[in-house]
Amino acid sequence: YLENDPFCIYVVVLDQICTPKVLRYSRCHSWTVTLLIYILWHIAIADIVILVDGSWSIGRLNFRLVRMFLENLVSAFSVGIDQTRIGLAQYSGDPRIEWHLNAFTTKDAVLDAVKNLPYKGGNTLTGLALTYILENSFKPESGSRSGVPKVGILITDGKSQDDVIPPAQSLRDAGIELFAIGVKNADENELRAIASEPDNTHVYNVADFSIMSSIIEGLTQIVCERVEEQDKEIKESAGQETQGAPQDLVTSEVTARSFRVSWSHAPGSVEKYRVVFYPATQGGRPEEAVVDGTENYVVLRYLNSLTEYQLAVFAVYTSSASEALRGSETTLALPMVNGLELYDVTHNTMRARWSGVQGISGYMVLYAPLTKDQASDEKEMKVSDAVTDLQLEDLTPATEYTVTVYAMYGEEASDPMSSQQTTLPLSPPKNLVFSEVDHNSAKLSWEAASRKVTGYRIMYVKTDGLKTDEVDVGPVTSWTLNDLTSATEYEVAIFGIYDEGQSEALSGSFTTDPVPGPLDLQASEVTAESFRVSWGHSAPGIVLYKLTWAPYDGGDTKEVMVRQAVRGLQVQEETTYSLEVSWQLEDPKVDQYRVTYVSLTGDRNEESVLVPGQQTTVLLQPLLSDTEHKVTVTPVYTDGQDGISVSSVGRTLPLSAPSNLRVSEEWFSRFRITWDTPPSPTLGFRVVYQPTSVPGSALETFVGDDVNTMLILNLQSDTEYTVKVISSYTTGSSQPLQGTAKTLYLGVTNLNTYQVMMSSMCVQWQPHRQADLYRVVIESLLNGQKQEVSVGGSASRQCFYDLTPNSQYKISVSTQLQDMEGPAVTTITTTPTDTTPPRHPLPTIPPAKEVCKAAKADLVFLVDGSWSIGDDNFQKIIRFLYSTTGSLDLIGPDGTQVAIAQFSDDARTEFKLNSYANKETLLDAIRRITYKGGNTKTGRAIKHVKESIFTSEGGVRRGVPKVLVVLTDGRSQDDVNKVSKEMQMEGYIIFAIGFADADYGELVNIASKPSDRHVFFVDDLDAVKKIEEQLITFVCEAATATCPSVLMRGNTMAGFRMMDMFGLVEKEYSNVEGVSLEPGSFNSFPCYRLHKDALVSQPTKYLHPEGLPSDYTITFLFRLLPDTPQEPFALWEILNKDNEPLVGVILDNGGKTLTFFNYDYKGDFQTVTFDEPDIKKMFYGSFHKLHMAISKTTARVVVDCKVVGGKPINAAGNISIDGVEVLGRMVRSRGKRDNSAPFQIQMFDIICSTSWASRDKCCELPGLVRTTAFKPTIQTINRPTVNRPTVNNQQPTDQQSTTNRPITNRPTVNNQQPTDQQTNNHGVPTTNRPTDQQSTTNRPITNRPTVNNQQPTDQQTNSQQPTDQQTNNQQTNSQQPTTNRPTVNNQQTNNQQTNSQQPTTNRPTVDNQQPTDQQSTDQQSTTNRPITNRPTVNRPTDQQPTDQQPADQPTI
Repeated sequence: YLENDPFCIYVVVLDQICTPKVLRYSRCHSWTVTLLIYILWHIAIADIVILVDGSWSIGRLNFRLVRMFLENLVSAFSVGIDQTRIGLAQYSGDPRIEWHLNAFTTKDAVLDAVKNLPYKGGNTLTGLALTYILENSFKPESGSRSGVPKVGILITDGKSQDDVIPPAQSLRDAGIELFAIGVKNADENELRAIASEPDNTHVYNVADFSIMSSIIEGLTQIVCERVEEQDKEIKESAGQETQGAPQDLVTSEVTARSFRVSWSHAPGSVEKYRVVFYPATQGGRPEEAVVDGTENYVVLRYLNSLTEYQLAVFAVYTSSASEALRGSETTLALPMVNGLELYDVTHNTMRARWSGVQGISGYMVLYAPLTKDQASDEKEMKVSDAVTDLQLEDLTPATEYTVTVYAMYGEEASDPMSSQQTTLPLSPPKNLVFSEVDHNSAKLSWEAASRKVTGYRIMYVKTDGLKTDEVDVGPVTSWTLNDLTSATEYEVAIFGIYDEGQSEALSGSFTTDPVPGPLDLQASEVTAESFRVSWGHSAPGIVLYKLTWAPYDGGDTKEVMVRQAVRGLQVQEETTYSLEVSWQLEDPKVDQYRVTYVSLTGDRNEESVLVPGQQTTVLLQPLLSDTEHKVTVTPVYTDGQDGISVSSVGRTLPLSAPSNLRVSEEWFSRFRITWDTPPSPTLGFRVVYQPTSVPGSALETFVGDDVNTMLILNLQSDTEYTVKVISSYTTGSSQPLQGTAKTLYLGVTNLNTYQVMMSSMCVQWQPHRQADLYRVVIESLLNGQKQEVSVGGSASRQCFYDLTPNSQYKISVSTQLQDMEGPAVTTITTTPTDTTPPRHPLPTIPPAKEVCKAAKADLVFLVDGSWSIGDDNFQKIIRFLYSTTGSLDLIGPDGTQVAIAQFSDDARTEFKLNSYANKETLLDAIRRITYKGGNTKTGRAIKHVKESIFTSEGGVRRGVPKVLVVLTDGRSQDDVNKVSKEMQMEGYIIFAIGFADADYGELVNIASKPSDRHVFFVDDLDAVKKIEEQLITFVCEAATATCPSVLMRGNTMAGFRMMDMFGLVEKEYSNVEGVSLEPGSFNSFPCYRLHKDALVSQPTKYLHPEGLPSDYTITFLFRLLPDTPQEPFALWEILNKDNEPLVGVILDNGGKTLTFFNYDYKGDFQTVTFDEPDIKKMFYGSFHKLHMAISKTTARVVVDCKVVGGKPINAAGNISIDGVEVLGRMVRSRGKRDNSAPFQIQMFDIICSTSWASRDKCCELPGLVRTTAFKPTIQTINRPTVNRPTVNNQQPTDQQSTTNRPITNRPTVNNQQPTDQQTNNHGVPTTNRPTDQQSTTNRPITNRPTVNNQQPTDQQTNSQQPTDQQTNNQQTNSQQPTTNRPTVNNQQTNNQQTNSQQPTTNRPTVDNQQPTDQQSTDQQSTTNRPITNRPTVNRPTDQQPTDQQPADQPTI
């Protein structure tokens, strides 16, 4: 800004978009503003809209690279609301605006939007998207500016599914420069048709998303150059436009903070009006307002009040600006406050109120006293605009204040409004009254001054005196003055005391009365020489009387001074050894008091103590307890004379004992005693305790007088103690308070022996609820040999072995709790001699059953040991385990390994899988299992088996069946479903045996499926023999199987989860070299990319230690990649130790064939190759599911749950397990030069059955979502004999009657009608249908819509058109005339599609294809059924992965 011209600006501009240039202007004239506007509005700015392909073919990973490219592209431009604006739209099947041109005003905001750009997904309709941005993005309401270059940038990776030429031409005709960027599979001819000319600068095509950044520099340079050229063209076209300045500047609606500026429109096409305004004072900063060219006014707001502003209005055209229309205006003063009033004045507050002012931000109130010494005490308050009434507080009483109020407009204040008012003085008390005036006191009364008074100050003085007495009292209304002088006048002043100070005085005066004389003078006890004189006291405070007397008939007068005796003598506060004495006497002549005391029993001599005259109490001690004492108090005056003595009697307290002894908190080694303390103060208490029945000295402890409870520790369990509590005093001890207390019993009960044999015996007991451990000791009374063992607190039995026959043994069980051990509980038992049979003979070692001789498994028994089982039933369980495991043949690593766990609240491993290697030691270990006891937590126990027994440390082996047998008698107290489901999913075979109160539903949840094979239930353990044989058979069959169990579709099946075995699971894949995790056929399904030369392998002995079964199905869900080589490779194969292939599945990407190979039982190498059309579609990039069912006679192939075919093979021979199994190995690999192909694999299973392929539904494939028709039960109604067509050259049986049945509407799904497997010869779906015993009724065929662009084939619609193969006297002609049938791809349907007697109505084509010969089956009959028109829906075929059917997105 220059000194003389506020509009004169020195401009340096860097054009950030295109070629840098510097514009300098230094001359200061009136046209400088026009020049500034021209420059700032004509930097090479542009409106750029980016159109991004978001179809499925991009993919989520590549879309991240697109975002990075967009970030780099946006960063190359200078983005702003007055600079380059960038908008973005994303399209697939339908376009959408991500943000408009005017959505963001900064580059950072645009970059944030790019980073958060979501992936849309869908088809590729580029033409529709181009039309969409023309109609929605390049519009003024979307931020598109007139006179600004416009650019469109398209980014796509494929060919459009609609026409792009007309939409692109419309954009170019609208003046929009189009750039086309193609990536990967983009059609370059289509890109040229879209982009503006020339193609070499407007079309870009890169091979991959990862190298898109390489074109950014060249692209931005070309865009900038084209923007400059467009800008010049726009300027040239606008050069002839009529231009001029606006006219008739008018200001109106002037207020203190704003005014309105209006003008007449300038000639020509005005884009905007720019209004510049600034204060006329020196140094005022110019500001501006911009309005649209259609407006002719603007309201300037937020101005300063009472200020003159200079104004300039410019008309802004596309390429220039007009001269200024100038003027000025002055704002008004700010409105001030009116009607200020001060009211409700008190001594320290007043209120202020005023009339409100509109449009303000608040008020400021200033108030200060007018006195000079308080002038600096000005205070300020700011309140909101809603407050017009305010209380001013903390004012000084009786002081004049000035109050000023300002209306605030932000930081600016209006003129002030002021007023003055004086606070009231502090209120004094009122109505002083004097009463009860006597010779030395008077009572003052008054009315309260105010509720705010905090107290009063009373000042009084004799009228003839100089000393003023003063007393401060609280907020009372009366007070008595004492110690006054008799017959004296007093003046009194009372002041009210406030927080703010002292009020004026309330004054008055009174005169005290003279001292009154004695009352009621009397003479008594008259003798010849004396008489007694008595009188009454006339007033308190008299300490001395003068007594004079003389003969009545004349003589000498005598006098004597008489002093008063003490009054109110009391003996109190008695203790066992002291008395407190108190009295009253108001005589200043008393020098001291003599207090004498003596026991009335005469045990001690009289004693005395002197007390100063100012003291009227004394404590007499030590005294005898429980004794009366006479106490005499005599005043001794300063002249040495004694006053009158007064006596009283008091009694000391006895030595009281404590009372109410109580015992609590009994425990095994402690208890607590509590007592009530005596009323007499004590020194403390002695506590004496000792066992009642044990001789010896007692234990004693002392506690203080403030203690009345004690926890006695370190006692013996189950012992009674005598407890005494004695009070201790200074003078001795009280009688004892005595009682008894007993500790708890820490020991077992019901100790007895069982299973007493020659060399072993077991002991059992009732457990102690609090026990941590039991120390069990068996000692021979013959030779003193001992065995000692510690068992857990929940144990209730223990067995000992290697004992001597015919010997007496003492068994002791000691209960341990923390660091305590209770007394030993013992029993004595004698082992029998050789001739004595054991009490409970166990069966001998049973022989192996035939079904179990080939068993090889890891077998775990989980046994319920809860309290509900009981001792007897637990022994039955032991015998059941003994019998069941005895049925096995070979025990150990080469046969079946057995482990047993017992559970209640928790699980206890009795022994692990690798604990025993022969049947004899195993059975011996089973006999030694002891009963546990506790609650029933089955879920926790199953988890224990999984995590602690089925482990490598526990001896589990790879490749052998893992079998769990659960025995329980009740419902679990925790959840069993989760862990049972996990184990079933992981291939464990679980049997569940329930008895008594077991929950059958819970057993079903625990066990494997089917339940009829894995769940057993009996009423009690005596009936377990009924199921023992069947259970052993099923367990041994599971243990004998070559294949382990896997969970498929909710049922337990025999097979191998090969993905798990190769480590291709989420928890383990990171440990496999050359493997990465990626989205599968659905985004929620993971799959694994095997990169080039990953060579994922595992030893065969771990995967198939028993070799392959004779019949099995190999199942793959996989996808080939663009970089999958054309050479053949094995999806999976087994190699021997010399790397020679034994069995496998080979894909030939070049020849589009599938091959299976193995060695037959004769040792000959055999292969079968499949090259059918359905085989070929596996090679086109989508996920496909392959089933290869291998039996002893046939190799059958099913692709995507559609049967392709089968070929004969010989039965397979045995394989070698000393080699490896490999995924993706190239066929040409040899020896150490092995390499493998890259591909994606989502599923790999080997099921030990050939029927799995027909049961699988392929639900993992997006394009194969199937529907299953509801098949009701159909009654047989008058079933006549009809001709029945043959099926595969076979006549149907009587169970396959084919009466006419109407066919109802059946929509197709995912481009497919039900196949032959889904429909019978009358078109009725057979999925989940009843047996062949159902009859069929008449069903006409009606219109059936198609879905996904495919008509039902002849297989699907059962059009009853027999092929040539069907015409061999097995057809039932139905006289169907032939009608017009359109050709497909210039081909007429052949003779296999129709015969001469079959009518056909018009049937539209689907994707230019008519049904082929393969679409009619030999299961079709030819009853009367006209073929009607069937509408189609345009959808692409599923042979090629398109945007409509991505590999990772379902399409219906």
